[in-house]
Amino acid sequence: MKSKKSRNPLFLTLSAVLLVVLALTGCGSNNNGNNAPSSAPSNNTANGGSSANADSNLLNEIKTAGVIKVGLMGTYAPYNFLNDNKEIDGFDADIAKEVAKRLGVKVEFAPQEFSGLIPSLQAGKIDAIISQVTITDERKQQIDFTQPYITNQVKIIVKEDNNSITKLEDFKGKNIGVGLGTNDESYLRNDVLPQVGNFEIKTYDDVITSLQDLNAGRIDATINNLYALKPIVDKNGYKIKAVGDAIKSDQAGIAIRKNNPEFLAALDQALTDMKADGTYNTIFQKWFGEEPPAE
Repeated sequence: MKSKKSRNPLFLTLSAVLLVVLALTGCGSNNNGNNAPSSAPSNNTANGGSSANADSNLLNEIKTAGVIKVGLMGTYAPYNFLNDNKEIDGFDADIAKEVAKRLGVKVEFAPQEFSGLIPSLQAGKIDAIISQVTITDERKQQIDFTQPYITNQVKIIVKEDNNSITKLEDFKGKNIGVGLGTNDESYLRNDVLPQVGNFEIKTYDDVITSLQDLNAGRIDATINNLYALKPIVDKNGYKIKAVGDAIKSDQAGIAIRKNNPEFLAALDQALTDMKADGTYNTIFQKWFGEEPPAE
């Protein structure tokens, strides 16, 4: 009886220890199993899995929200400007509205200075830029572009009584105005300056101010395209003129954040359809009074 009683406590103790060990082993297995799914997204991210989801989601998010947020200057007639009813209007605005319509959403405009458009796009504050953003290799490293939706010829603009500047070589020693952050500014700094020699470059946040300074003689010349200048000149009576041949030709596209192929494809398809069914021609003629040049 004594030996039987002495064995029972030992047996019970060993049994209890065994149960604890088994319980701990079971918990360890459950923890490992629970951690595996949570680490999967990290592996997918490293392999580009989450990037693909982000790519497809932007178009879906826009359609779900029913709104596409479009950045533009709002001071660049006839491309984009505030009309008499305090509404964003112009060629770019009409392109944006038509593209939005074909995506099945409405457009929400976010006017701002040109130099802030790309940073706003990259920060996710806007979905696209439709504001005469010239397609360049440098910009393609930061953002993606649709097919071109307009081609612009850029010319030298001077005061009516200025006969000393007719070509780029005449810029030497002069004060030349240009839009801040624009492709024209890059062109002057990177291409013209090295060839022509020193001249001063004064930058502006909007075209109107640059033309005011040109008309007042505070700068000697600027460069821009005639479509952009005509409504401003007509409205303000500036005594300025375009001289010489076009110094370059630029193509503008709709700009979006990188790695959004579905969204980019949808925008491209909208532009293709607009050109095919005549809608694009109607918009172009409305703002420029002529047929768009052949592509």
